[in-house]
Amino acid sequence: MKRQLIFSTLLWGLIAPLSCLHAAEAVKTDAAKTEAAKAEGQAPASGHRVFVPADIKWVEGPASLPKGAKVFVLHGDPNAPGIFTIRVRIPAGYKVPPHFHPADEQVTVLSGTFSMGMGDTWNDANMRALPAGSFSMVPTGAHHYAGSRTGAVIQVHAMGPWGITYVNPKDDPRNQKPATK
Repeated sequence: MKRQLIFSTLLWGLIAPLSCLHAAEAVKTDAAKTEAAKAEGQAPASGHRVFVPADIKWVEGPASLPKGAKVFVLHGDPNAPGIFTIRVRIPAGYKVPPHFHPADEQVTVLSGTFSMGMGDTWNDANMRALPAGSFSMVPTGAHHYAGSRTGAVIQVHAMGPWGITYVNPKDDPRNQKPATK
């Protein structure tokens, strides 16, 4: 029994460093593929992805959201079938009128306070303030509205293609005419 334990220990002592070496080479290969994809202006197709705050390059939100939202796609493509994850940064006083989505929407509040209410009509009294660390899951088709008095950063997980339908078509930013000077 003692010999078997010594043999196992010696064998593991030889195999473990080799398997770690193999794992390190695989990570280097994935990193090289990721860098090559970036150089060609493409997102990596697969593999481990990491974002630190300095990596996030905020861009204007889609035309379907009221102006002022900034977004960053962390994973997937909100316009294509499949799961996606985005970050959304909204300024103080931002409001998204009553609307609904074609799939469940999972929202995590990362910073600030984000408020949500349920129903077809905006009602401040029925909104729930969600401080940083809060989570909300809005089911497919559920009518809701949201905003922030202080500004907030949220992370949204859902199945694409993502869409938003406003309860009142007049609230849809895509239906609003540009301001005249």
